[in-house]
Amino acid sequence: MKSKALMVVVIGLGIVLLLSMFRVQQTEVALKLRLGKVERTDYQPGLHFRWPLVDEIHKFDARIQTLDASPQQYLTSEKKNVIVDSFVKWRINRVENFYTAVGGSIQRANDRLSVMVQKHLKDAFGKRPIRELVSGDRSTFMGKLRETVEKEVAKLGITLVDARIKRVDLPGKVSQSVYDRMAAERKQVAALFRAKGQEQAQQIRAQADREKEVIVANADRDGQKMRGDGDSKATQIFADAFNQDKEFYVFSRSLDAYKNTFSNRSDVILLQPDSKFFRFYKAPDTQK
Repeated sequence: MKSKALMVVVIGLGIVLLLSMFRVQQTEVALKLRLGKVERTDYQPGLHFRWPLVDEIHKFDARIQTLDASPQQYLTSEKKNVIVDSFVKWRINRVENFYTAVGGSIQRANDRLSVMVQKHLKDAFGKRPIRELVSGDRSTFMGKLRETVEKEVAKLGITLVDARIKRVDLPGKVSQSVYDRMAAERKQVAALFRAKGQEQAQQIRAQADREKEVIVANADRDGQKMRGDGDSKATQIFADAFNQDKEFYVFSRSLDAYKNTFSNRSDVILLQPDSKFFRFYKAPDTQK
């Protein structure tokens, strides 16, 4: 009888012990409620104990959560619509505030955060033109937005890890008008570059023409000087040859004259019989 009672007591103590134990995983945060009031929130991963039927344990996912809302339409400072697709990453920072603000619901926290982000995106986009939104530094833009929103979400017990804009689209008509204007601006810039290029090309060609004229003039001058020097040397050579043997020089020049005169078989020349042109064809005593 006593052994049965002891067994019942041991089993009861085991059940109480099991009900008193709970485990917190590495990916979780937990808080303890005692009679409906927050008693403790600083649980580390591992095994912990509580009073059964008195303490209530709530566990929440401590990993990074992602709010990927559907694309929203906003007005820019130019009163034109843009479609913005963004996402926010957050995690639980203060588990007590998270539990009291949204009841520990991830979905409710996403809903509250979505409202805050959309409100600030609307204000931020309303102060900027389309050009800045399409081609500006989005990381700087979202960094400022993150700082603003983070102050408000602190009361939800969460902290922002990251906030980014995935895509900024323009409605069809607006997109076409923006692209047309951008294309016209690019064409204007291209025309300016072409005009500057043509101007520089003309300057280069003019400079090249001037240099060519100078080079040709110098070459002509040097050529004439060289030809003059050559003629002078040739004249000197002829003079020296003439002085060495006048008769042979006259004879050599006469042979060249005969050769040049009768280079064609049809050539005909009429001379006086006593002309000196053929004097070397005569007898030696009649050549003079």
